Amino acid sequence: MATVLDFLKTIPKAELHVHLEGSYTPDVDDAELAAKWDCYDFPSFLESFKWTVSFLKKPEDYGRAAKQLIGSLRRQGVTYAEITLSAGVVKWKRLDLEAVYAAVNHESRRSSFPVYWIIDCIRQHGGGGAMPIAKFAAHHANNGVVGFGIGGDETSTKAEEFRGAIKAAGVPFVPHAGEISNAENVWEMVRLGARRIGHGIRAVQDPALMAHLKEHDIPLEICISSNLRTGAVPSLSAHPLRQLFDAGVPIVLGTDDPAIFGTTLLKEYQLAAELGFTETELRKLAEDSLRYGLHRAK
Repeated sequence: MATVLDFLKTIPKAELHVHLEGSYTPDVDDAELAAKWDCYDFPSFLESFKWTVSFLKKPEDYGRAAKQLIGSLRRQGVTYAEITLSAGVVKWKRLDLEAVYAAVNHESRRSSFPVYWIIDCIRQHGGGGAMPIAKFAAHHANNGVVGFGIGGDETSTKAEEFRGAIKAAGVPFVPHAGEISNAENVWEMVRLGARRIGHGIRAVQDPALMAHLKEHDIPLEICISSNLRTGAVPSLSAHPLRQLFDAGVPIVLGTDDPAIFGTTLLKEYQLAAELGFTETELRKLAEDSLRYGLHRAK
């Protein structure tokens, strides 16, 4: 008898919210991994992320991580992907961003399915720190980069500080927002022209915002396992995915940091099934993930 997993493997789908760094598994023993990845809230997740990134020491490491991630996505039936590269972290580590990007872009060009890149800055570094990242994204807009994002602590810096960088990037704006804070955090990014919102689950607090997202066709990239592991939601049954979906908010599923959170895109669809999503609804989520790809939307 076919299982939900068997069904999900056959559906063409896109991965639009996955961080390259958070997909990487360092070569250490399982006990150390378990201890370092034992995150329970957002600050502890950031520590897990920083520890993981510390193993990416040179461009070749990033290239190897990209190759592994792309292979995993292919095996899950993914037919289109946008991978987020935390360029802000690369700069913070004083690595050569051009060399790192060349290594990862080389792997994406070898892929059997389309793979593009979202260049991400760090919100804690403010608008000044974002500007060189935005210019880098603009420079590579015809070389695999399809989006400019903002990640990190969404409570750390006013969104308005990034207006200049968003304009300088010249590619679609796809920030993180409304994951751990509130609906206003999503509104701020919508006002700045966000094409998609990473996470955005706090939109459920504001019916007017949900209506706006529906009317203007702005999808939320929802990562269920991530929300559970960071404490953004207390339990699977409390997750607002169903409420947002039923309100007509466009939704795509993603993994965020699959290695750290012990998930895959297929598992995220399985969690949606546990929340009561039917095969028809799961198919719609998959179809929408392809429809909202930035390169495909051009």
